[in-house]
Amino acid sequence: MGIFSFLKKKDKAAASQPAADPVSSAETVSSPDPEVPGDQIATSEPLDTRLKKSRNRFAGGLLDFLGGRTKVDEELLDDLEAQLIMSDIGVATADRIIAAVRQSARNSKEPDLQKILRQQLIEILQPCEQSLQIPEMSTPFVLLIVGVNGAGKTTTIGKIARQLQNGDKSVLLAAGDTFRAAAVEQLQTWGQRNNIPVVAQGTGADSASVIFDAVQSAKAKGVEVVIADTAGRLHTQAGLMDELAKVARVIKKFDDTAPHETLLVLDGTTGQNGLNQAREFSAKVNVTGLVVTKLDGSAKGGMLFTLADELKLPIRFIGVGEGIYDLRVFEAGDFVDALLGDTSPDGSIHSG
Repeated sequence: MGIFSFLKKKDKAAASQPAADPVSSAETVSSPDPEVPGDQIATSEPLDTRLKKSRNRFAGGLLDFLGGRTKVDEELLDDLEAQLIMSDIGVATADRIIAAVRQSARNSKEPDLQKILRQQLIEILQPCEQSLQIPEMSTPFVLLIVGVNGAGKTTTIGKIARQLQNGDKSVLLAAGDTFRAAAVEQLQTWGQRNNIPVVAQGTGADSASVIFDAVQSAKAKGVEVVIADTAGRLHTQAGLMDELAKVARVIKKFDDTAPHETLLVLDGTTGQNGLNQAREFSAKVNVTGLVVTKLDGSAKGGMLFTLADELKLPIRFIGVGEGIYDLRVFEAGDFVDALLGDTSPDGSIHSG
């Protein structure tokens, strides 16, 4: 489980120096408040450690239930399906997993149910294992961040910005969340701590106008990436959702190919409600990727399988902690191994 591809290359070059640690020499940023954590790079832990709580909820009963059972009958499959649904996997997705497990077991004389299940889970997620790519462009690459209140949008912006900055990309932030109290100040704090410029207006200003000004400023200054915050809104609030669609339209007045990426940030603890959010946001803006946060806490982890199965959208990042590099590029095999707990994948920042 890693970081941006160009950051991996940078770390690999640094690792060629014997005394260098690719993470320990990084600057630590002090935290002005709980919503703006420091880098904590040096203490970044393996993914299986970060997902310990989710693993306990997802696989705690699942693997105990499968342990030692080699006879695949309908009673076992019914019980397995119930376990999957209780792990936040949707009914339709659980049905497809069970059908695949049934077929694989029939094709094996001595079926290893844990191995079969692991393979089916990976196959669901692998098509969504698509990292965010930022090409060289003559105009700024515009990254629009959307999602409901409390999902972790602004914190995600700060972490992406810092990783891009460490990868020698110039970044500008647009404080487009002009609705929530203190949202502008929170983003400005991220900018100040990381020496990243922030284009902002006062609370209640027109969000589309703020983001348009930011893109213009980035173009004039030769900034490579603009990351735009937007007001957190419930997907059921039609007026606010229409306003979000307006933001996307206004950006296109500057560059008809923008926004070049629209990331929907989902709280991993919301379970199947995340699927509803994704569908509603996709109906208003062209969501091109997902970020699933808070997977180190009370999340069960199963919602990722339903998102992948139902929507087929790229899962760009998962959030597994407070540190900058605890926003990690999604990799299906590492995630499943860490969630099932049957291997010990190294999810820490490394040179490879």
